[in-house]
Amino acid sequence: MSTASVSPLSQPLSLPCGATLKNRIAKSAMSDSLGDGAGNPTNDQIRLYERWAQGGLALSIIGEVQGTPHFAEKPGNLVLNNHSDEEQLERLARAGATDGAQLWLQLGHAGAMADAPISKPKGPSALDLSGLTCGALSLGEIHRLPAEFARTASLAKQLGFGGVELHAAHGFLLNQFLSPLFNKRADAYGGSLHNRMRLLLEIIVAVRNAVGPTFPVGIKLNATDQLEGGLAEDEALEVVTALNRTEIDLIDISGGTYFPGAASSSDRAGTGPYFLDFARRARTKTRIPLMVTGGFKTLAQAEGAVSGGIVDVVGLARALVVDPELPSFWLSGQHGQPQFPRFKNPPEGGVTAWYTMQITRHAKREAVLSPDDLEDAVSAYESRDEARRKIWISEFS
Repeated sequence: MSTASVSPLSQPLSLPCGATLKNRIAKSAMSDSLGDGAGNPTNDQIRLYERWAQGGLALSIIGEVQGTPHFAEKPGNLVLNNHSDEEQLERLARAGATDGAQLWLQLGHAGAMADAPISKPKGPSALDLSGLTCGALSLGEIHRLPAEFARTASLAKQLGFGGVELHAAHGFLLNQFLSPLFNKRADAYGGSLHNRMRLLLEIIVAVRNAVGPTFPVGIKLNATDQLEGGLAEDEALEVVTALNRTEIDLIDISGGTYFPGAASSSDRAGTGPYFLDFARRARTKTRIPLMVTGGFKTLAQAEGAVSGGIVDVVGLARALVVDPELPSFWLSGQHGQPQFPRFKNPPEGGVTAWYTMQITRHAKREAVLSPDDLEDAVSAYESRDEARRKIWISEFS
């Protein structure tokens, strides 16, 4: 049996910027949807990240924190700018740093997948597809994005967060620019992969210049979009090679998109981690620490990935919704295996809704949901989004 003294998961990790993660377990970014509808953290959200930190992990990442209210993924997203509730954000930063954990903000821009009721979706190119319609960003709007991300990252540092992660996965804006399926531009930001990654590299430079050399900056990158015509593994490896020439501290590897009708990676069948084969290939392309998110279900899988030198950090998402204290069990050598719910014929988006409402139960310290609660969870999820859309529109109109 593993013990904390010998488990590879218990070993600290020094990042290139000089910061140290106390162990090798991270909570990957999820859309917890716990903002107040006006872009600010709630007390529930603060309690949630304190609880996850107390569960023993080294790093939590908050999903989809927006620099402006104009391209939000959901009305429960946080918005970090000069109009934000700084006191609540500072409380959130402190709570997430409990017991030596770090709390990073995932800086996002939903682009073409922005929530239409509260925005006017725009991506690299105009699209008119079933379930997805958007305009194209102008060249001027693209040129303003590096400074926008840099301002948001700088505020995160000022408010006491441990780091930031740039969201270039799952079909959101920076992934859209990388993907030939979304990006049909004929200017310097489209066409060749060199051009398609231009915006991402410009944003990395701007963010690093804004936060300085010692503040952690990570990136979430798709190994594959899992869509015909989208970003595939060979091109993703070329992106990793380019990232190796930047001052990034952690590459968080995931995959899939929230493209309408597409199955998310977290809903796929399988018994093991999803992207380890890609991580093996990526390891030959970069010196930057690698994190893999998706599909880790057992202690043996997590320890094997780290001890085998494939990854440096194990990213857990739904496993930490099922069991917020899981890291403490794994780090003490207990073979705790989270019990994932099974659903019969869930509607599209239904499983995500169930997990999101389960997160809310943890935040409120309420009794957990069962799989039989799926229909009620979907209804509560949709009702809450509708209520917060009204707040969002009132606040940001």
